[in-house]
Amino acid sequence: MSHPPPRSPIGGGWECHGPVVSCTRHITVVSLVRLSRRQEVPVVQRPEELVDVLPGAQPFLDREAEAGTPGQRRGLVLVHDLAGEFDAAHAGALAGAHLLSSLPHEVIARFDVDSLVDYRAHRPRITFTGDRYESFTAPEILLYALEDDGGAPFLLLHGAEPDFAWERFVAAVGLLVERLGVTSVVSLQALPMPVPHTRPVTVTAHASRRQLIESYPVYWAEMRIPGSVAALLELRMGEAGVDAFGVAAHVPHYLAQATYPAASLTLLEHLEQLTGLHVPTEALREAAEANRTEIDEQIARSPENVAVVASLEQQFDSFAAAREGTGLLGAAGEMPSGDQLASEFERFLAEQDRKRPGD
Repeated sequence: MSHPPPRSPIGGGWECHGPVVSCTRHITVVSLVRLSRRQEVPVVQRPEELVDVLPGAQPFLDREAEAGTPGQRRGLVLVHDLAGEFDAAHAGALAGAHLLSSLPHEVIARFDVDSLVDYRAHRPRITFTGDRYESFTAPEILLYALEDDGGAPFLLLHGAEPDFAWERFVAAVGLLVERLGVTSVVSLQALPMPVPHTRPVTVTAHASRRQLIESYPVYWAEMRIPGSVAALLELRMGEAGVDAFGVAAHVPHYLAQATYPAASLTLLEHLEQLTGLHVPTEALREAAEANRTEIDEQIARSPENVAVVASLEQQFDSFAAAREGTGLLGAAGEMPSGDQLASEFERFLAEQDRKRPGD
Protein backbone atom coordinates (compact mmCIF):
# COMPACT_ATOMS: atom_id res chain seq x y z
CA MET A 1 0.00 0.00 0.00
CA SER A 2 1.46 3.34 -0.98
CA HIS A 3 1.21 6.45 1.12
CA PRO A 4 1.52 10.07 0.08
CA PRO A 5 4.53 11.81 1.57
CA PRO A 6 3.74 13.85 4.68
CA ARG A 7 3.59 17.61 4.37
CA SER A 8 6.10 19.75 6.16
CA PRO A 9 4.45 22.37 8.39
CA ILE A 10 7.42 24.75 8.16
CA GLY A 11 8.69 24.29 4.64
CA GLY A 12 11.23 22.00 2.98
CA GLY A 13 10.64 18.67 1.26
CA TRP A 14 10.44 14.97 2.06
CA GLU A 15 11.96 12.01 0.23
CA CYS A 16 10.26 8.62 0.73
CA HIS A 17 11.67 5.24 -0.28
CA GLY A 18 10.78 1.51 -0.24
CA PRO A 19 7.65 -0.58 0.15
CA VAL A 20 7.63 0.29 3.84
CA VAL A 21 7.66 4.00 3.61
CA SER A 22 10.83 5.61 4.98
CA CYS A 23 10.84 9.39 4.80
CA THR A 24 13.69 11.83 5.10
CA ARG A 25 12.85 15.47 5.64
CA HIS A 26 14.91 18.31 4.15
CA ILE A 27 14.26 21.50 6.07
CA THR A 28 14.91 25.04 4.92
CA VAL A 29 14.56 28.16 7.02
CA VAL A 30 11.35 29.73 5.78
CA SER A 31 8.20 31.56 6.73
CA LEU A 32 4.85 30.61 5.21
CA VAL A 33 2.53 32.71 3.12
CA ARG A 34 -0.93 31.08 3.13
CA LEU A 35 -2.62 31.45 -0.25
CA SER A 36 -5.58 29.20 0.52
CA ARG A 37 -6.59 26.46 2.91
CA ARG A 38 -4.92 23.88 0.70
CA GLN A 39 -1.83 25.69 -0.54
CA GLU A 40 1.20 27.01 1.29
CA VAL A 41 4.22 28.54 -0.42
CA PRO A 42 7.57 28.66 1.41
CA VAL A 43 9.21 32.08 1.33
CA VAL A 44 12.75 32.76 2.51
CA GLN A 45 12.75 35.13 5.46
CA ARG A 46 13.62 38.75 4.84
CA PRO A 47 16.34 40.16 7.12
CA GLU A 48 13.88 42.25 9.12
CA GLU A 49 11.89 39.10 9.93
CA LEU A 50 14.86 37.66 11.82
CA VAL A 51 14.66 40.24 14.62
CA ASP A 52 12.01 41.62 16.97
CA VAL A 53 12.60 45.22 18.03
CA LEU A 54 11.40 45.63 21.62
CA PRO A 55 9.94 48.70 23.39
CA GLY A 56 13.28 49.54 25.00
CA ALA A 57 14.59 50.54 21.57
CA GLN A 58 12.03 53.32 21.13
CA PRO A 59 14.10 56.17 22.64
CA PHE A 60 16.95 55.33 20.26
CA LEU A 61 14.57 55.12 17.28
CA ASP A 62 12.93 58.43 18.17
CA ARG A 63 16.23 60.26 18.53
CA GLU A 64 17.53 58.89 15.25
CA ALA A 65 14.30 59.79 13.47
CA GLU A 66 14.81 63.41 14.53
CA ALA A 67 18.36 63.54 13.11
CA GLY A 68 18.20 65.64 9.98
CA THR A 69 21.86 65.34 8.99
CA PRO A 70 24.62 62.75 9.54
CA GLY A 71 26.22 65.12 12.05
CA GLN A 72 23.12 64.93 14.22
CA ARG A 73 23.25 61.14 14.55
CA ARG A 74 23.72 59.76 18.04
CA GLY A 75 27.00 58.08 17.16
CA LEU A 76 26.36 54.91 19.15
CA VAL A 77 28.97 52.20 19.54
CA LEU A 78 27.77 48.62 18.98
CA VAL A 79 30.00 45.98 20.57
CA HIS A 80 29.57 42.32 19.62
CA ASP A 81 31.06 39.07 20.93
CA LEU A 82 29.46 36.54 18.57
CA ALA A 83 32.72 34.75 17.82
CA GLY A 84 31.29 31.38 18.91
CA GLU A 85 33.85 28.62 18.43
CA PHE A 86 36.22 31.20 16.96
CA ASP A 87 36.71 32.57 20.47
CA ALA A 88 39.63 30.89 22.24
CA ALA A 89 39.03 30.45 25.98
CA HIS A 90 35.63 32.08 25.39
CA ALA A 91 37.38 35.38 26.08
CA GLY A 92 35.07 37.55 23.98
CA ALA A 93 31.92 35.97 25.42
CA LEU A 94 33.28 36.40 28.95
CA ALA A 95 34.04 40.06 28.27
CA GLY A 96 30.45 40.59 27.08
CA ALA A 97 29.01 38.72 30.06
CA HIS A 98 31.14 40.86 32.39
CA LEU A 99 29.71 44.05 30.87
CA LEU A 100 26.17 42.76 31.43
CA SER A 101 26.90 41.79 35.04
CA SER A 102 28.56 45.14 35.81
CA LEU A 103 26.50 47.78 34.00
CA PRO A 104 22.80 48.72 33.83
CA HIS A 105 21.24 47.25 30.70
CA GLU A 106 18.01 46.47 28.88
CA VAL A 107 17.19 44.10 26.02
CA ILE A 108 16.06 46.15 23.01
CA ALA A 109 16.01 43.52 20.24
CA ARG A 110 15.77 39.74 20.05
CA PHE A 111 16.84 37.56 17.11
CA ASP A 112 14.98 34.45 15.90
CA VAL A 113 17.34 31.72 17.07
CA ASP A 114 15.09 28.98 15.67
CA SER A 115 16.00 30.26 12.22
CA LEU A 116 19.67 30.91 12.96
CA VAL A 117 21.05 28.26 15.32
CA ASP A 118 21.64 24.55 14.70
CA TYR A 119 20.34 22.93 17.89
CA ARG A 120 21.77 19.52 16.98
CA ALA A 121 25.26 20.99 16.73
CA HIS A 122 25.09 22.79 20.07
CA ARG A 123 22.57 20.74 22.09
CA PRO A 124 20.77 23.24 24.36
CA ARG A 125 20.28 21.95 27.90
CA ILE A 126 16.99 20.51 29.15
CA THR A 127 16.54 19.96 32.88
CA PHE A 128 15.21 16.52 33.85
CA THR A 129 14.10 15.90 37.43
CA GLY A 130 12.97 12.52 38.71
CA ASP A 131 10.41 11.48 36.11
CA ARG A 132 9.82 14.60 34.01
CA TYR A 133 11.40 17.36 31.95
CA GLU A 134 11.15 20.68 33.78
CA SER A 135 12.79 23.39 31.72
CA PHE A 136 14.57 24.14 28.47
CA THR A 137 17.43 26.62 28.20
CA ALA A 138 17.24 27.96 24.66
CA PRO A 139 20.14 29.79 23.03
CA GLU A 140 19.69 33.52 22.60
CA ILE A 141 20.99 36.32 20.42
CA LEU A 142 20.08 39.60 22.07
CA LEU A 143 20.84 43.27 21.53
CA TYR A 144 21.27 45.18 24.78
CA ALA A 145 21.38 48.88 25.55
CA LEU A 146 23.92 49.67 28.28
CA GLU A 147 25.42 52.72 29.96
CA ASP A 148 29.13 52.91 30.70
CA ASP A 149 30.57 54.19 33.98
CA GLY A 150 30.26 57.75 32.67
CA GLY A 151 26.60 57.39 31.69
CA ALA A 152 27.30 57.13 27.94
CA PRO A 153 24.96 54.73 26.13
CA PHE A 154 26.25 51.93 23.93
CA LEU A 155 24.92 48.64 22.54
CA LEU A 156 26.03 45.03 22.99
CA LEU A 157 25.12 42.18 20.63
CA HIS A 158 25.59 39.07 22.77
CA GLY A 159 24.79 35.38 22.45
CA ALA A 160 25.22 32.40 20.18
CA GLU A 161 26.96 32.73 16.82
CA PRO A 162 24.42 31.97 14.05
CA ASP A 163 24.95 28.73 12.14
CA PHE A 164 22.56 29.60 9.30
CA ALA A 165 21.61 32.59 7.15
CA TRP A 166 24.77 34.60 7.81
CA GLU A 167 24.09 37.15 5.10
CA ARG A 168 20.50 37.72 6.21
CA PHE A 169 21.59 37.98 9.83
CA VAL A 170 24.26 40.54 8.94
CA ALA A 171 21.72 42.46 6.87
CA ALA A 172 19.33 42.45 9.86
CA VAL A 173 22.09 43.85 12.09
CA GLY A 174 22.75 46.45 9.40
CA LEU A 175 19.12 47.56 9.56
CA LEU A 176 19.40 48.01 13.32
CA VAL A 177 22.66 49.92 12.87
CA GLU A 178 20.89 52.34 10.54
CA ARG A 179 17.72 52.74 12.60
CA LEU A 180 19.39 53.10 16.01
CA GLY A 181 22.09 55.58 15.03
CA VAL A 182 25.11 53.30 15.31
CA THR A 183 28.29 54.69 13.75
CA SER A 184 30.89 52.22 15.09
CA VAL A 185 30.73 48.41 15.24
CA VAL A 186 33.39 46.71 17.38
CA SER A 187 34.14 43.00 17.72
CA LEU A 188 35.74 41.21 20.68
CA GLN A 189 37.25 37.77 20.16
CA ALA A 190 40.33 35.68 20.93
CA LEU A 191 42.71 33.44 19.00
CA PRO A 192 45.01 30.59 20.08
CA MET A 193 48.65 31.61 19.69
CA PRO A 194 52.12 30.28 20.64
CA VAL A 195 52.49 32.74 23.53
CA PRO A 196 53.10 32.12 27.25
CA HIS A 197 50.60 32.98 29.99
CA THR A 198 53.44 34.59 31.95
CA ARG A 199 53.65 37.60 29.62
CA PRO A 200 51.15 40.42 28.96
CA VAL A 201 48.26 39.48 26.66
CA THR A 202 48.76 40.94 23.20
CA VAL A 203 46.22 41.48 20.44
CA THR A 204 45.71 41.65 16.70
CA ALA A 205 43.62 44.62 15.60
CA HIS A 206 41.60 44.74 12.38
CA ALA A 207 39.34 47.32 10.80
CA SER A 208 37.38 48.29 7.71
CA ARG A 209 39.83 51.19 7.26
CA ARG A 210 43.36 51.57 8.54
CA GLN A 211 42.80 54.95 10.24
CA LEU A 212 40.64 53.31 12.90
CA ILE A 213 43.55 51.23 14.25
CA GLU A 214 46.51 53.33 13.14
CA SER A 215 48.44 52.85 16.39
CA TYR A 216 48.36 49.04 16.06
CA PRO A 217 51.03 47.12 14.10
CA VAL A 218 50.21 45.16 10.93
CA TYR A 219 51.38 41.56 11.14
CA TRP A 220 50.02 39.88 8.03
CA ALA A 221 49.89 40.20 4.28
CA GLU A 222 47.16 37.98 2.78
CA MET A 223 45.89 34.68 4.16
CA ARG A 224 42.75 32.57 4.02
CA ILE A 225 41.29 31.58 7.41
CA PRO A 226 38.03 29.98 8.58
CA GLY A 227 35.20 32.48 8.44
CA SER A 228 32.95 33.72 11.23
CA VAL A 229 29.84 35.87 11.52
CA ALA A 230 31.95 38.52 13.28
CA ALA A 231 34.30 38.71 10.28
CA LEU A 232 31.45 38.88 7.78
CA LEU A 233 29.71 41.58 9.80
CA GLU A 234 32.87 43.71 9.82
CA LEU A 235 33.31 43.22 6.08
CA ARG A 236 29.70 44.13 5.21
CA MET A 237 29.54 47.10 7.57
CA GLY A 238 32.72 48.49 6.04
CA GLU A 239 31.24 48.08 2.57
CA ALA A 240 28.20 50.04 3.76
CA GLY A 241 30.37 52.91 5.01
CA VAL A 242 30.05 52.10 8.72
CA ASP A 243 33.25 52.10 10.80
CA ALA A 244 33.83 48.48 11.80
CA PHE A 245 36.84 47.25 13.73
CA GLY A 246 37.87 44.93 16.51
CA VAL A 247 40.59 43.25 18.51
CA ALA A 248 41.46 39.58 18.92
CA ALA A 249 43.33 38.68 22.09
CA HIS A 250 46.14 36.13 21.81
CA VAL A 251 45.41 33.21 24.14
CA PRO A 252 48.18 30.69 24.94
CA HIS A 253 47.39 27.69 22.77
CA TYR A 254 47.56 25.36 25.77
CA LEU A 255 44.73 27.37 27.44
CA ALA A 256 42.47 27.71 24.39
CA GLN A 257 39.90 25.26 25.82
CA ALA A 258 40.04 26.72 29.35
CA THR A 259 38.80 29.97 30.87
CA TYR A 260 41.35 32.78 30.62
CA PRO A 261 40.01 36.04 32.11
CA ALA A 262 43.29 37.85 31.40
CA ALA A 263 42.34 37.84 27.70
CA SER A 264 38.85 39.19 28.47
CA LEU A 265 40.38 41.95 30.57
CA THR A 266 42.71 42.90 27.71
CA LEU A 267 39.79 43.03 25.27
CA LEU A 268 37.92 45.50 27.47
CA GLU A 269 41.03 47.63 27.94
CA HIS A 270 41.40 47.90 24.18
CA LEU A 271 37.67 48.58 23.81
CA GLU A 272 38.14 51.62 26.04
CA GLN A 273 41.19 52.72 24.06
CA LEU A 274 39.44 52.42 20.69
CA THR A 275 36.04 53.88 21.58
CA GLY A 276 36.45 56.15 24.59
CA LEU A 277 33.93 54.12 26.61
CA HIS A 278 34.57 53.70 30.32
CA VAL A 279 33.84 50.16 31.46
CA PRO A 280 34.52 48.45 34.80
CA THR A 281 37.37 45.96 34.85
CA GLU A 282 38.27 45.45 38.52
CA ALA A 283 36.37 42.16 38.93
CA LEU A 284 37.98 40.75 35.79
CA ARG A 285 41.40 41.90 36.99
CA GLU A 286 40.93 40.02 40.26
CA ALA A 287 39.70 36.93 38.38
CA ALA A 288 42.74 37.10 36.09
CA GLU A 289 45.12 37.24 39.05
CA ALA A 290 43.49 34.24 40.72
CA ASN A 291 43.48 32.34 37.43
CA ARG A 292 47.19 33.09 36.92
CA THR A 293 47.97 31.53 40.30
CA GLU A 294 46.00 28.39 39.42
CA ILE A 295 47.74 28.05 36.04
CA ASP A 296 51.19 28.50 37.60
CA GLU A 297 50.45 25.76 40.12
CA GLN A 298 49.26 23.35 37.43
CA ILE A 299 52.22 24.05 35.14
CA ALA A 300 54.69 23.57 38.01
CA ARG A 301 53.50 19.98 38.52
CA SER A 302 54.98 18.88 35.18
CA PRO A 303 58.63 19.44 34.22
CA GLU A 304 57.64 19.03 30.58
CA ASN A 305 55.07 21.84 30.84
CA VAL A 306 57.59 24.04 32.65
CA ALA A 307 60.03 23.55 29.76
CA VAL A 308 57.37 24.39 27.16
CA VAL A 309 56.43 27.63 28.92
CA ALA A 310 60.11 28.58 29.33
CA SER A 311 60.66 28.08 25.60
CA LEU A 312 57.64 30.25 24.77
CA GLU A 313 58.91 32.93 27.15
CA GLN A 314 62.27 33.01 25.38
CA GLN A 315 60.61 33.27 21.98
CA PHE A 316 58.23 35.98 23.18
CA ASP A 317 60.98 38.08 24.74
CA SER A 318 63.17 37.76 21.65
CA PHE A 319 60.42 38.85 19.33
CA ALA A 320 59.21 41.63 21.66
CA ALA A 321 62.71 43.09 21.80
CA ALA A 322 63.00 43.03 18.02
CA ARG A 323 59.52 44.48 17.45
CA GLU A 324 59.55 47.12 20.22
CA GLY A 325 57.09 45.38 22.48
CA THR A 326 54.68 43.73 20.07
CA GLY A 327 54.18 40.12 20.94
CA LEU A 328 53.14 37.80 18.14
CA LEU A 329 55.79 35.21 17.49
CA GLY A 330 56.72 31.82 16.19
CA ALA A 331 59.71 29.54 16.44
CA ALA A 332 63.09 31.12 17.21
CA GLY A 333 61.51 34.55 17.65
CA GLU A 334 60.12 34.65 14.14
CA MET A 335 56.55 35.65 13.43
CA PRO A 336 54.41 32.72 12.17
CA SER A 337 53.43 32.84 8.53
CA GLY A 338 49.86 33.28 7.32
CA ASP A 339 49.75 29.59 6.43
CA GLN A 340 50.93 28.63 9.92
CA LEU A 341 48.33 30.84 11.54
CA ALA A 342 45.56 29.47 9.31
CA SER A 343 46.67 25.93 10.21
CA GLU A 344 46.51 26.82 13.90
CA PHE A 345 42.94 28.12 13.45
CA GLU A 346 41.97 24.92 11.66
CA ARG A 347 43.53 22.83 14.43
CA PHE A 348 41.69 24.82 17.09
CA LEU A 349 38.32 24.42 15.35
CA ALA A 350 38.96 20.71 14.76
CA GLU A 351 39.63 20.33 18.49
CA GLN A 352 36.34 22.08 19.21
CA ASP A 353 34.55 19.59 16.95
CA ARG A 354 36.16 16.64 18.72
CA LYS A 355 35.02 17.94 22.12
CA ARG A 356 31.44 18.54 20.91
CA PRO A 357 28.97 15.89 22.13
CA GLY A 358 27.90 13.45 19.40
CA ASP A 359 24.57 13.90 17.67
